[in-house]
Amino acid sequence: MGNAFSILLSILILILALSCHPTPVPSVTFTPTVRVETPQPGPSPSPVKLTPEAVLTPDPYVEKRKQMVESQIRARGVKDERVLAAMEKVPRHEFVPPEYLSQAYADHPLPIGYGQTISQPYIVAVMTELLRLKPGDKVLEIGTGSGYQAAILAEITDKVYTVEIIPELARSAEERLRRLGYTQVKVKNADGYYGWEEYAPYDAIIVTCAPDHVPRPLIRQLKDGGRLVIPVGPPGGYQSLWLIEKHGEEIKSRNVMGVLFVPMLGEH
Repeated sequence: MGNAFSILLSILILILALSCHPTPVPSVTFTPTVRVETPQPGPSPSPVKLTPEAVLTPDPYVEKRKQMVESQIRARGVKDERVLAAMEKVPRHEFVPPEYLSQAYADHPLPIGYGQTISQPYIVAVMTELLRLKPGDKVLEIGTGSGYQAAILAEITDKVYTVEIIPELARSAEERLRRLGYTQVKVKNADGYYGWEEYAPYDAIIVTCAPDHVPRPLIRQLKDGGRLVIPVGPPGGYQSLWLIEKHGEEIKSRNVMGVLFVPMLGEH
């Protein structure tokens, strides 16, 4: 009986000891979970479609124009920066027939049909410089041809008028100028000897064909202080490029250089 009591007492003591010192529970660390959303597969976006206007086509003649300006024009004494910039910008190859495309920037004139030519680049630059054009000046060209000289003028001023006696050339030049963005150029199919009275007077007039004398209507259509640049001489013979300036009733003339142009057509 004593032994049983002793065993029971020992069990009670052990139970009390365990209740006063509980077994430690291991700590748990909670790490927050970041959820990354993965896009669900779906149709790919449509590619951007470029219209022909949005695609820039490099101009393969840029370097040829730069070389033309530096070696043929600036090196020979043309200094007007507006003229040099215009000569470097206007795409001369657009104004020559396809069979002469490889010679578009060569140092000589080229035939454009109907017995007419596009002038040598240097001569175009010299004659344009002699006009002493400023933005806003009103300029008249006699002898549109393919439209190249008119485009050069249009790079300097927005008031350009040009007269061509050959209907086919007048029509094609007007279409070409419009296509290339020179919409400010007004083209007329008429005899250039008589100028274009409707829009006179002009700050400057340039003639790209040679009469055998200076047309009086062109002198009358000049403003006071206006300049006329014109080749004068017999067909196929020696011609001189003249700079003529009008000051009131006084006319001053200067012989600039010898040239060779196609003759002015028409009955005068």
